[in-house]
Amino acid sequence: MPHSLAITHPEQHATTALIVGAGQGIGLEFVRQFLQTHRVAQLYATYRSPHSELLSLADPTLRCLPMDITEEAEIAAVVQQIQVETSTLHQRLTWVINCAGWLHEGTLQPEKSLRQLNTEQLLRYFQVNSIGAVLLAKQVQPLLKHGDRAILATLSAKIGSIGDNALGGWYGYRASKAALNMLMKTTAIEYQRTCPRAIVVTLHPGTTNTQLSRPFQNHVPPEKLFSVERTVRQLLTVLDQLQERDSGGFFSWDGSPLPW
Repeated sequence: MPHSLAITHPEQHATTALIVGAGQGIGLEFVRQFLQTHRVAQLYATYRSPHSELLSLADPTLRCLPMDITEEAEIAAVVQQIQVETSTLHQRLTWVINCAGWLHEGTLQPEKSLRQLNTEQLLRYFQVNSIGAVLLAKQVQPLLKHGDRAILATLSAKIGSIGDNALGGWYGYRASKAALNMLMKTTAIEYQRTCPRAIVVTLHPGTTNTQLSRPFQNHVPPEKLFSVERTVRQLLTVLDQLQERDSGGFFSWDGSPLPW
């Protein structure tokens, strides 16, 4: 159905957003900017740490929900709560932005050579960066079967591009992001049949000054190290300009398509 002929009822259905991985960094900034610009009537945000700065944000439209992206039962519980509340309030979920990701923790650091590979760390990369994202897509699918434009966006990384890989290293992170891109591309194909107004994309945010990238910023030129405020502004600009034909794509922070 052409965009101009799509049947929507904005006067009857207020919009709702879900930001996953909103406890810190880019996810937390997405929450702040959604609240500042009053993008939606209701904003749901998930977190893992009970000490998250997210919980200090005071806004009547914000609901903070604990969730571990590696536990499908927790994903399902959050989505079920959103489904009940949006149905009761005649709202529609039109934004799902997944910012959850894992790169390093304590002694677990990106592998520079084959000698450093181990099963535990590889599984952790895939559980957080790949599997959790597609299980989220599975659980939110019923909520996106409506007539309004919707976004399902997941933060990926240019380092997950196989075609762009000229340096090697970072085996697990690269592979998990490449797997994420494939999983979301496949999700986009199914969504075209089941949720035709939903646009499914993966995004490269650029190197952003967050806890995730902090140990690896030494060789990043200052002009290429973005603040979280700038990163989110740029990504929202990209998301706002997407068309339904862009579903299944992998886009950089400036809107340019990235190679697989």
